[in-house]
Amino acid sequence: MKVEVLLPKVFNFAFTYNSNNISLKTGDLVEVPFGKNKEIGVVWKNKKTELNKNIIIKNINKKIKNYSLNENLVDFITWFSSYNIVPLGLALKMAIGNKDNFTKKIDPSFDTMKSRVKKYNLNSEQKKALNYLNSVNNKFDVSVLQGTTGSGKTIVYFERIKKIIDTNKQALVLLPEIFLTNEFKLRFKDFFGFEPAIWHSKISSKNKRIIWKGIINHEIKLVVGARSALLLPFKKLGVIVVDEEHDISYKQDEGVIYNARDMAISRAHFEKIPIHLVTSIPSIETYNNIQNKKFRHIKIFKRFNDYPLPKTKIVNLNINKIKDKFISKESIKIVSSFLKKKEQVLFFLNRRGYAPYLICKKCGLKQICSNCSMYLTFHQIKNKAVCHHCSLEKGIKNKCTEEGECDFIMYGPGVEKIFEEAKKIFPNNKIEIFSSDYTKNKKKTENLFNKINNNEVDILIGTQMISKGFNFPKLNCIVVIDADFSGRGYDLRTTEKNIQLYHQLSGRAGRFSSQSLIIYQTLTPENSTLNELIKNKSEQLLKMELITRKKNKLPPFVRLIAIIISSSQYDLSIKGAKEIKTQLKKINNMEILGPVDSPFLKIKKKFRSRLLLRFNSEALVQKKIANLLNSLKISPKIKLTVDVDPVNFS
Repeated sequence: MKVEVLLPKVFNFAFTYNSNNISLKTGDLVEVPFGKNKEIGVVWKNKKTELNKNIIIKNINKKIKNYSLNENLVDFITWFSSYNIVPLGLALKMAIGNKDNFTKKIDPSFDTMKSRVKKYNLNSEQKKALNYLNSVNNKFDVSVLQGTTGSGKTIVYFERIKKIIDTNKQALVLLPEIFLTNEFKLRFKDFFGFEPAIWHSKISSKNKRIIWKGIINHEIKLVVGARSALLLPFKKLGVIVVDEEHDISYKQDEGVIYNARDMAISRAHFEKIPIHLVTSIPSIETYNNIQNKKFRHIKIFKRFNDYPLPKTKIVNLNINKIKDKFISKESIKIVSSFLKKKEQVLFFLNRRGYAPYLICKKCGLKQICSNCSMYLTFHQIKNKAVCHHCSLEKGIKNKCTEEGECDFIMYGPGVEKIFEEAKKIFPNNKIEIFSSDYTKNKKKTENLFNKINNNEVDILIGTQMISKGFNFPKLNCIVVIDADFSGRGYDLRTTEKNIQLYHQLSGRAGRFSSQSLIIYQTLTPENSTLNELIKNKSEQLLKMELITRKKNKLPPFVRLIAIIISSSQYDLSIKGAKEIKTQLKKINNMEILGPVDSPFLKIKKKFRSRLLLRFNSEALVQKKIANLLNSLKISPKIKLTVDVDPVNFS
């Protein structure tokens, strides 16, 4: 008997083999000869294809015992590949990993040692929310759990998960960032009495093997993971929870490009199970689906012990007064009053490094990356300018076209600049930086958390990372250094992201205090988004954003697919884009915008041109696009990247 076997490689089709009289079904893992090697593949659904009579069909070597994918996952992988226009074999690789999972010596089982659990009492709102989530039986359903930051959403979905795994089913919790998993691990252990399996790209190969085998053998019931956990081979998945569903980090923008939140909803659909989207402010797509009654929706309004959200204050930053100082006198006065009460303060800004970019005040030269068309950011700790795209580091000495060497000044604030300024203003206070550049070392990060929680830190200087899911009991004052609500032209989600970011940020303060404050320092104090936001009118802002999106023919009212054409030669990228556009015109009912230079014209020595495909939100044109692109004879000197549902135009 002939069977189709899909290999975890860059192929968009399965290969035909003889079953070799082995009893096989769809989803079984098998070893097959492939070229001179032996490969592990999966028995795929048979397609009626005419085979060339001259081709010699090889035999399957053997069936891999005790390992198989369920048919729901096979169907999901097929759909995932088609929707995101990625090779079927690469999608499979995300589910089964590499040969080490099967060829290496069997690892010890995953540790599920039980420990004492803490008791949590739900308030009336939390109980109502839990009952609402529990009201769905074992069927596909999307429900949104929305709650003010600090309202105890996590405990509600913990209770929901507990009920699911008590029925011998598995649960998956997706988090937007790797660094959040360790903090969550401790909370899970307190609640469930055992550690969940943590899955993300940085865990060791050995741990991946242990967890992968534990999941496929149904030994592991609870997985907490980043995006890639979505395609793990669960045997009996009972629920998916997407925490911080609005977070832009769910979009994978390198390698296999996909939106993990949207794909999680699809996997739940294929598995015929409920999925819960958890958020303080929903994404615009989720909000639109709530409005259209496609998603169920419940809110928790009260924070823990009824502590209110912080009060707000706008401080007008006059550009003429700033010069070299970024913390206003008004903010300093307020911050000092909180420090006197032994309360913690956060200076927040949306940037890493010492400053956004360096500019020579004599000749006007800006330091730009030689690999990427981006400004370099000065990092004082290294005394170098660094590219945040390709990590290029460069000394800051440069011969000036006017005279001597360039005299660079830092234009705009960065965390290190604010750190220096804060040290001069508050010399007797303990100050720490909290950003991704400073928390790459696990031990240093844990030490910083301990210092914060033990009140050994007075002032934190932090970036976006600090707005996500952290609980700092003594933090009661936040100063937003530069509350900039302007878009940069290539990000259609600027307003939406600002609403979510600043709402989450305000939730970091006053979790255990009724006297907390968030100060917005801004050059545009009259900005309408800011003024509506401080009135806590996020829903009104989302409604207005939907009206703007509809008027401008933007998602969620239309669908977009971006095609990025990159080459080491600028003229080749533009020429390739024009030729591809000519071919794409053969597809009906699709608008093709461009080609245009990407806002980030050059990244990692490659010039980038873009096409943007716009079509009706109900249409699914990916198969037509994939077939057309696969039929083209594309020069090896250019590279195509397809981004379905892009989140920005960079």
